[in-house]
Amino acid sequence: MGAGPWAVPRLGVLALLWGSTFLWIKVALAELSPAQVTFARCALGAAALLAACRWAGHRLPRDRATWSRLVVAAFLCNALPFALFSVGQRTVDSGVAGVLNATTPFWALLLGIALGAERTPRPIRLTGLLLGFAGVTLIFAPWGRAGLVSVDSLAILGAAASYAVGFAWMGRELAGRGVPTIALSAAQLVAATGWSLLALPAGGLTAPRPTPATAIAVLVLGVLCTAVTFHLTFRVIAEEGATNAAAVGYLLPVVSVALGAVFLGESLTPRTVAGMVVVLAGVALTRRGAAPPPTPVAEAATRTPVATLRATEGTGPGRGR
Repeated sequence: MGAGPWAVPRLGVLALLWGSTFLWIKVALAELSPAQVTFARCALGAAALLAACRWAGHRLPRDRATWSRLVVAAFLCNALPFALFSVGQRTVDSGVAGVLNATTPFWALLLGIALGAERTPRPIRLTGLLLGFAGVTLIFAPWGRAGLVSVDSLAILGAAASYAVGFAWMGRELAGRGVPTIALSAAQLVAATGWSLLALPAGGLTAPRPTPATAIAVLVLGVLCTAVTFHLTFRVIAEEGATNAAAVGYLLPVVSVALGAVFLGESLTPRTVAGMVVVLAGVALTRRGAAPPPTPVAEAATRTPVATLRATEGTGPGRGR
């Protein structure tokens, strides 16, 4: 993201992995309960990031203040939205789930402005956000669907709003405090695993017997679509802010609708394709009006593990080692 050389590749990887999440959730729900899917993706994601954190030479935060913030962030940005997506996708198509999740940038922008954490966006960026929202609406076409408003679709909208609140909390309370993002993201998924474990009694105590296809779906969901995606999102929040991190959500309908059509046989109409084009145009405008290059604090998050470690040595209780 931003002005760096990895901006476009990182945006593409994040959109592809995040957008494919809804496909893997749909596959996993064929044999697992929503509580089991939520716990499995959190636990696998935490294990993957803990291994990456150790390999990079970092340790998890040790101070109580950081962990108290992480527990709140884990609930808002991981445990709650993951559970709501799993519940909602019992009846909602994976493509539609991606479309509903694409409202996250809109909620994030409104929240940022309301709390004073987001400066009034430049006209070109505001146009891009509104254009992206219009593209999502064109894909969803609420004027032409019967029974559109349901408990499950509202659950997914709640997940999108929870993401927006979680991103704002992470940007304000966790980013830029001298702790490497790999350590923060690993710790947050550990906390999210604890939250999801508490929800297992609500429908997840029956021992699952997943087929190989379901096991693969859960593995991909946990390692790639949770661990990798969450860490990339955390990096963007640290470098560009919560609203910029949420803006990638407008790309999700393109990925989720396309994958749903190819692998699950979900409908793909000319209106949907037109909506994708509008979404891509909106994202292009938001990137043109994005924030200036990162500050030195944010740049530290993009250094190599060794450089990051050295930069964070002696920073206090939340230091990297």
